[in-house]
Amino acid sequence: MKKVMFLLAGLFVASLTQAQQTDNKPPVKKIEVTGSAEIEITPDEIYLDISLREFKNKTTKVEIGTLEAQLQKAVKEAGIPAGDLTISNVFGTNYDQWWSKKKKDPDFMARKQYRLKLSNLDKVNSILGAVDDEGIESVNISSYTHSKMEDYRKQVKTKALQAAKAKATYMLEAIGSSIDGVLEVQEINTDNYADVQPEMMAVNSFARVAATDAAPNPSAFKKIKVRAEVRAVFFIK
Repeated sequence: MKKVMFLLAGLFVASLTQAQQTDNKPPVKKIEVTGSAEIEITPDEIYLDISLREFKNKTTKVEIGTLEAQLQKAVKEAGIPAGDLTISNVFGTNYDQWWSKKKKDPDFMARKQYRLKLSNLDKVNSILGAVDDEGIESVNISSYTHSKMEDYRKQVKTKALQAAKAKATYMLEAIGSSIDGVLEVQEINTDNYADVQPEMMAVNSFARVAATDAAPNPSAFKKIKVRAEVRAVFFIK
């Protein structure tokens, strides 16, 4: 029993000594800062929604197939891959009912919506100008992004961390100190762009201004802002 008591007493003394050593350890000298960075990039993937609708030219009805053929030909002549033009919607409850109604009702004006993927807007006017003006119901830029978005995200996060380090460096230099390695890095915020999540930009009646000075200026297209913010903790020498 005495041996057990001596053993317990020894362990207690050792634990107390270790706790005192821990308590006597000087606090870690550190500095905590934030850094942010932002870059602007020009989109190279622009998605254009083009809605076509049949119409009557005097007594002749211009079919949706004619309008579609005009659009497809214009896209091909612009050097855009055929796969970048797809049907995004056929207006009606479903395709079978839409086609049935079109065959039974000669006055039914069929409508189709197409999605065109572009790298820029340079060729939009020539493409839409090749389609019968009255057959174009609407045109909207539904979304846009950049094919190397992830690379730009990495770049801006790197710049944000570099900004945090620079801030900590000059703040410590002001008091005659310097950083001595990094303790912690935390990403606070970054842009929330998924593949295509910008605001909607309407450009209705694009074709109607194709030959005028009012046509959209491709170089003035809205840029994407990619931003990042980080929190960093550095040791102080």
